[in-house]
Amino acid sequence: MVSRIEVCFKKGMRDALGEGIKKRIIEDLHIEVESIKTIDIYTFDADLLHEQIRLLGEEVFADPVIQIYSDRPLADDFSWLIEVGFKPGVTDNVGATAKKASEDVLKTRLKGVYFSRQYLIKGDITEEETRQIAGGLLANSLIERWKITSTRDWDKEKGIHLPLPAIGGEHVPSVLTLDLNVSDGELKEISRQRLLALDLSEMRAIRGYFDNADVRAIREELGLFLPTDVEIEVLAQTWSEHCKHKIFNSQITYTDENGTKIINSLFNTFIKRATLEINRPWLVSVFTDNAGVIRFNDDYNLVMKVETHNTPSALDPYGGAITGIVGVNRDPLGTGMGARLIFNTDVFCFASPFYNERLPQRLLHPKRIFEGVRRGVEHGGNKSGIPTVNGCIVFDDRYLGKPLVYCGTGGIMPSVINGKPSHIKEIHPGDLIVMVGGRIGKDGIHGATFSSLELDEDSPVTAVQIGDPITQKKMLDFLLEARDMGLYNAITDNGAGGLSSSVGEMAQLSGGCLINLERCPLKYAGLDPWEILLSESQERMTLAVSHERIDELLNLAKTRDVEATVIGTFTDSGKFHAIYGDKSVAYLDMDFMHRGLPTMKLNARWETRRFEKPVPGDVDLTAALKTLLSRLNICSKEYVIRQYDHEVQAGSVIKPLTGDGPSDAAVIRPLLESMEGVVVANGICPRYGDVDTYHMTACAIDEAIRNHVSVGGSLDHVAGLDNFCWCDPVKSDRTPDGEYKLAQLVRANMALYDYTTAFGVPCISGKDSMKNDYQIGGRKISIPPTVLFSTIGKIEDVRKAVTMDVKRPDDRVYVLGMTKDELGGSEYFASLGFIGNDVPKVDAVSAKRLYTALERAIHEGTVASCHDCSDGGLGVALAESAFSGNSGMTVELTKVPAENIKRADTALFSESQSRFVVTVSPDKVGRFEEIMEGNVFADIGVVTWQQNFTIMDGEKVILSAGIDELKEAWQKTLRW
Repeated sequence: MVSRIEVCFKKGMRDALGEGIKKRIIEDLHIEVESIKTIDIYTFDADLLHEQIRLLGEEVFADPVIQIYSDRPLADDFSWLIEVGFKPGVTDNVGATAKKASEDVLKTRLKGVYFSRQYLIKGDITEEETRQIAGGLLANSLIERWKITSTRDWDKEKGIHLPLPAIGGEHVPSVLTLDLNVSDGELKEISRQRLLALDLSEMRAIRGYFDNADVRAIREELGLFLPTDVEIEVLAQTWSEHCKHKIFNSQITYTDENGTKIINSLFNTFIKRATLEINRPWLVSVFTDNAGVIRFNDDYNLVMKVETHNTPSALDPYGGAITGIVGVNRDPLGTGMGARLIFNTDVFCFASPFYNERLPQRLLHPKRIFEGVRRGVEHGGNKSGIPTVNGCIVFDDRYLGKPLVYCGTGGIMPSVINGKPSHIKEIHPGDLIVMVGGRIGKDGIHGATFSSLELDEDSPVTAVQIGDPITQKKMLDFLLEARDMGLYNAITDNGAGGLSSSVGEMAQLSGGCLINLERCPLKYAGLDPWEILLSESQERMTLAVSHERIDELLNLAKTRDVEATVIGTFTDSGKFHAIYGDKSVAYLDMDFMHRGLPTMKLNARWETRRFEKPVPGDVDLTAALKTLLSRLNICSKEYVIRQYDHEVQAGSVIKPLTGDGPSDAAVIRPLLESMEGVVVANGICPRYGDVDTYHMTACAIDEAIRNHVSVGGSLDHVAGLDNFCWCDPVKSDRTPDGEYKLAQLVRANMALYDYTTAFGVPCISGKDSMKNDYQIGGRKISIPPTVLFSTIGKIEDVRKAVTMDVKRPDDRVYVLGMTKDELGGSEYFASLGFIGNDVPKVDAVSAKRLYTALERAIHEGTVASCHDCSDGGLGVALAESAFSGNSGMTVELTKVPAENIKRADTALFSESQSRFVVTVSPDKVGRFEEIMEGNVFADIGVVTWQQNFTIMDGEKVILSAGIDELKEAWQKTLRW
């Protein structure tokens, strides 16, 4: 028997969710409906008594002021009704929370509680339109199911019921063996069918390992003859592009106009080498752990990591994004002995939400992806109690095939914990392997290999996961408590590859491991051993715990309502050994598992490409500025920002919005007893990559650093994180231009080395995501090459931080830096339908000198406001500074320092790098100019009482608009 409790709003009460869905149906699907009402459904796999239902309805599920509940159908006054719920095996966070709350109230265990929602649609629409609403907006067929009924067929007594989403069937777990002594064609087919993402050379290497006589002899003693599916899946995960970064570590023959050279590992040659050469004294741990670690002060270290969750977000935007944010939360938590999480960042790349062409097969509409990703990151971050302090959104229709979802997390940890450096992990043979947090299910299986492939018709639905921030928050708090008590020796995240990855990586510290897969806690029975080992089900961490502390750890976990299970032992055997029951199911040499991967050998060939640019003509500069302010890549993202919590933990100093304007960087105070602050910023500009990814990457680095400096961050204490997202750069029949795409990647890495070393900003962590392509049938959509460069650094005193809004009338307006004719890849050219060729180029020597002077000027208190010039150039930066401070501004364009510029629109909208708009109080002008001496800068205007924005060319007014007009142009585009 099952029981249901239905909850809806009382008559006359506002249903905000229903109103929002009505708006989206009309605007996105162009279906006219009169109203939408919602009813929340809680289905119990139990026969509840009337008194139990009353107790739960009154104390758990319904707000007595605005809601009613019933165990009978509440729906009435509708034309069509849709009930949506999860499919079996999909994480149901609301249902899990409802189960726990119900058990607490009823004082009894429940088998299962499942959440669904009814949507009551009123309006003259057809059944086909109703199905379009269900599948096109309300539900994702990958993870959800639904039922539809009309008012004509409605049974007031019985209602409608989705089947219980319980896992059915009586599958008996088994281990398969695979004969690899087959033809090359059959080897490739094994890889394709099992979604291993291994090429022929890699499959041959695995075959050669298992054919080795010494390996065979040892395995036969354990009853292992042919390779098992467990072993093949473990190797595929370990050797995946996602985990091994095969392209970044390949041998590349690179050719350009200067000749040909061999590059052995992009990572070692450009990224790691740059950091080693910069060698800042405050670097603590780089490229060796889940996240990078730098010193904050004598007592604390900062930790940060940025990850992507692109392909899952293409299939299920909400699940992909929430998994992305809670997943990256676990990286700082699993770094060293574990960090307390203090901020989140998010950067999204989408196709236009106003995309109106026919969608290719299997793709969701960009607006649905936009909203799903936004909601997923919001739920993951807000419910974890971590402020979201920094980010941006980039729009380009080439992200239609795969959106990019960058999620970052920063943490802080004592530099010494229990007398030992907190960034060092130690595992001793005999330490117990303990899995803590959520249970294992089929969700997330093949996530690592799936992320190493393009999206096509064979992409698996099992790769989709849904994170549970509540479970993770309990686990996080428990682990920090256990850390301070010294209850574990090492910790890491169960991310890509699940236990095979976390235990396999940790086992390198001891020299081996033995895992008993039958001990692993499961969400439901019936998982095969390889699925248990590979599943990426969320909210899990792996610990190394000594025998002496295990009882204390398990008891603490029980009191904190966190599941912790001993699943094996770390050894010094040199083997990755897994058993199921009393049988060995995997026995792999650790050395082969981690270092047996053949090196890829690739070719890259660069060619310069030229693009059209517009023919100069008369321009209405006022209209042009308003157009730019309204463009998706410049306009206000307040709709997204306001739904994120950036105040929790009470450390926010500079927040994502300043007044009504866009802040350049975030400043937070992680230790409330100190005025020391953390500065977080980012740079991303994929448009320039159409011309040259070298300059694109240079500009991304410069943008992040100047955002950091613009709020007062120290140039001597800032580190970078590089995230490369690329289309497939390996030449093949499906990617005939692979050599050019690989050359783009090479040039981006060259720029990263050149500019991080020039600025003295080391990279401490990073991630690459290859194969960001969609290909089904004859259509292929590849993302533009995209580099996100994030920075984390320090400001000694947050009271000296500066925001971007002008402060007082009569303050002088300065431009710092040289403006050049660099409109290639600009928003201005894009607004006219062109790309152009002269993309901005960064002069790191002059930029660093300018940044050093600006930092000093800010710290001496001579700067009232500071805003960096980026998308839209000087015109947009000036307008944003003015309307953010609710003041007017008059500027003399001829005073702007410029080089080879003959047109006003070029001066206003060129996106030359390393520039700022600064305002200075008249009484501080002298000292400010004294500090800036030797750099390019000029006093170009004044902040005014009048609410008008005016650009002069000598005595001629060439641009004039009210501040409110410009603000409206900036805010209206995404005012949903």
